[in-house]
Amino acid sequence: MSKQSKAKRDKRKKQQPKRPINRLNAQQPVQNHAVVTNEEGQVVAAIGLQGTEWLLAIGGQTMGNADNPVPMLAMLKHLSNVQEKEGRKVNLEYSTQLQQLIDDLAADEGKTADEYLSHLVSEFEGVEGDDEADADDAEIVADDAAAAPADAEPAPAASDDKPQA
Repeated sequence: MSKQSKAKRDKRKKQQPKRPINRLNAQQPVQNHAVVTNEEGQVVAAIGLQGTEWLLAIGGQTMGNADNPVPMLAMLKHLSNVQEKEGRKVNLEYSTQLQQLIDDLAADEGKTADEYLSHLVSEFEGVEGDDEADADDAEIVADDAAAAPADAEPAPAASDDKPQA
C-alpha cells in the first residue's frame, strides 16, 4: 500500500453524500388513509398504513392491524353512522388510495363502491341486532310450542341407555 492511499480514501469519503443512519427496529411513519373527526375537529378514529400493515386506531389507541383495510373502513363508517344517529356530527374522510382499493374490490363483485361499502357496513349493523334477533327467535319458538297440539307425543330421546340429567 502506498503512503498516499489513506489520504485518497479520506478525500473520496468526504466527497460522497451523507447517508442517513438506518437503525435496526426503526419504526416507519404511519400514513393516515381514513380519519373520523368530530365537530370540534378532534380525531376520533383513524386507519393508517405503516410499511405494509394497516393499523386501526380509536381514541388514540391502536386497536388492531390487518392486511386489508376495507373491513376496518366499514367499521369506521358504521361508527360514524352510529354517532350521527345519536346526534353527534362526525366526518369520515379517506384517501384516494383507499377509494381505489374499494373500487377494485367492488368491481370484482360487480357492484359500485358505495353498494360494496354499504353491504359491509350492514354486516356490522347486523352484529348489534343479534340480541334482538335472538329474542325474536325465542318468541317464534314459544309461539310454535303453543300452536302444537296437546295430544302430540314428544320426540323420543336419542338414546334411552344414557342417564338423563
